Amino acid sequence: MSNSTWDRVFPKSDKVKVQKVHFKNRYGIRLTGDLYTPKNASGKLAAIAISGPFGAVKEQASGLYAQTLAERGFITLAFDPSYTGESSGEPRDVASPDINTEDFSAAVDFLSNQPNIDPEKIGILGICGFGGMGLNAASMDTRIKATVTSTMYDMSRVNANGYFDGLDEKARYELRQKLNRQRTEDFRIWAYEKGAGLPEKLTGKEPQFVKDYYDYYKTPRGFHKRSINSNGNWNMTSSLSFMTMPILCYSDEIQNAVLMIHGGNAHSKYFSIDAFKKLKGDNKELLIIKEANHTDLYDNLEKIPFDKIEKFYREYLKG
Repeated sequence: MSNSTWDRVFPKSDKVKVQKVHFKNRYGIRLTGDLYTPKNASGKLAAIAISGPFGAVKEQASGLYAQTLAERGFITLAFDPSYTGESSGEPRDVASPDINTEDFSAAVDFLSNQPNIDPEKIGILGICGFGGMGLNAASMDTRIKATVTSTMYDMSRVNANGYFDGLDEKARYELRQKLNRQRTEDFRIWAYEKGAGLPEKLTGKEPQFVKDYYDYYKTPRGFHKRSINSNGNWNMTSSLSFMTMPILCYSDEIQNAVLMIHGGNAHSKYFSIDAFKKLKGDNKELLIIKEANHTDLYDNLEKIPFDKIEKFYREYLKG
């Protein structure tokens, strides 16, 4: 892939090869990913499937993680989830606790069948909302030998309870009423109303975490034309299934290794702290990065602990 066609938000490495790949999930949705392979690699290598953040595309944070870990000797796959980016699925801009968990397992299907990958040495890495989906996949898919979550969101919890668990039962019911009225209207006009997204301009009165998201998605730092958070909005009714189909119900049964990473200054830190409390076994670890906010772990190479991530995968992807 030449520099002239490089459309990622991070610089291209001369240490890896990048190949566009396609594979289907269990529901027949065609997923598109970028496969990063270390140059001059030989034999069967360990592999890592990577996705997230929620509303991002593979040309953003997941691609940066993939390229960096490929530089360190792993084959990595950064992929667009169903209904987003270059992956298929209609209507566009829809999320699902079930289908997006399945997307990780579909990536494992693909990696398990590559001739230069050892199928006993496959891990996953989920960022932001796909940290929660990745952890959910690890509770379902025993082929996943090692799971890393970075700056994780529990999308079921935040949709059902609001930020910082601020929604009570009455408010949740009123939200369901609103969203189901919208379903009726969407069907009537056969179009999908969009939910609230990031503002096009900041007023200065937004919460700090909104300013942090804006600084990543809406500026040259991280803007990408196919990213929902950069250049669009989720469908309003996407949140309905998350409100009543919680992920992480069986995360306490994950036997393989898990490393959860979060910023000490992140508004979302409570998602990782609480999810980690449910994990069992001596191969689980929570790492809090002091002085890092939520989006620092998207692309700040001074704060993303790649040495620790590499060590973790080398320990648990031995085969």
